[in-house]
Amino acid sequence: MYLSRFLSLHALWVTVSSVMQHYPSVWGHYDVCKTQIYTEEGKIWDYMACQPEARDMIKYVKVTLDPPDITCGDPPETFCAMGNPYMCNNECDATTNELAHPPELMFDLEGRHPSTFWQSTTWKDYPKPLQVNITLSWNKTIELTDNIVITFESGRPDQMILEKSLDYGRTWQPYQYYATDCLDAFHMDPKSVKDLSQHTVLEIICTEEYSTGYMTNSKIIHFEIKDRFAFFAGPRLHNMASLYGQLDTTKKLRDFFTITDLRIRLLRPATGEIYVDEQHLARYFYAISDIRVYGRCKCNLHATGCKEENKKLFCECEHNTTGPDCGKCKKNYQGRPWSPGSYLPIPKGTANICIPSISSIGTNVCDKELLQCQNGGTCLKNMRCQCPPAYTGILCEKLKCERDPGGCSQNSGNMAVSHGPLLPLTALLGVTGLFIF
Repeated sequence: MYLSRFLSLHALWVTVSSVMQHYPSVWGHYDVCKTQIYTEEGKIWDYMACQPEARDMIKYVKVTLDPPDITCGDPPETFCAMGNPYMCNNECDATTNELAHPPELMFDLEGRHPSTFWQSTTWKDYPKPLQVNITLSWNKTIELTDNIVITFESGRPDQMILEKSLDYGRTWQPYQYYATDCLDAFHMDPKSVKDLSQHTVLEIICTEEYSTGYMTNSKIIHFEIKDRFAFFAGPRLHNMASLYGQLDTTKKLRDFFTITDLRIRLLRPATGEIYVDEQHLARYFYAISDIRVYGRCKCNLHATGCKEENKKLFCECEHNTTGPDCGKCKKNYQGRPWSPGSYLPIPKGTANICIPSISSIGTNVCDKELLQCQNGGTCLKNMRCQCPPAYTGILCEKLKCERDPGGCSQNSGNMAVSHGPLLPLTALLGVTGLFIF
């Protein structure tokens, strides 16, 4: 029995060890903002850099189309089959649920068989360009953690630009160009992410890799986030410490993976040939069945939670910070300038918490965060500490016997238990070290 139990435990250990090889300790998970530890002065808070879990951000997106009437079905029209561009008896009708293709079907869970998708009108107004802007907005700063993936039900467009905004759609910058002929479409030589390096990772490229026409196995367009991470973290992202160090020290790199909005600019539908067949314009349109955007709320390493209220995302800020992105110090906690947390040193990072203002010390003597009453003292309305009989001081940090001529005996205060951090008054008042960070 003991042998079988040992073998079971050994097998379990081998399994766990194998799994842990894929998640090395140097990653730093940053899933806790603070924890309590015990020191000679008692129980205190140990603060750490922290961030929310990555999640499917499409759940929180708002989509708008330009032009707004570009979706097919009003009025009803026929179009050609996806797999056979010469079978042109399919119908799009906005008034019939089974035949409608509204924008929200880009983000649904594929409830209809075989797939659900948004679809544009056909190129019936040729030679006028058939162009569509699809804008995805979060009204919140997002940090991308995985590839952006767009799945087309039509052929992938001959020309497309993926753009990003960092200021809620006021200005836009290109993320990547896509074309069947980059030189002809955008006057750029074709490249792939594999052609980049650490030094050129921020280069905006045009790729021909994702622009083939009606091939059934060629429906997906990528914007490669993980391949760019790999330039710093290695092919299997094992050295995340290196990536975190770069994100900490290089604002342009950090901003590259940060967005508030995305815009998909569809400039020319898949034609599969050099010339447009003017006799069969129902062959040309855009159709998207799925868009995937994975990331996390940007909370400046001051929160592990991000909640939705009134269709807006907010960080659940800690470290005495506040704001949608935890981008400023709370009232009465402006004892030094606000600063984002830091990923380094691995694995806990640096919290850079906001500390009490000098002016707030008098009115906010104690609280449940930084200014805890010591040695079993009780905080009364944040105004004062009610101390046990043996203790005195603003935070009950002193033994009463210290004031007596005879001093304290060895047993003084033995019955008292320390319940919080002992913060020197110099730290509270900002006399020494307050502005050093």
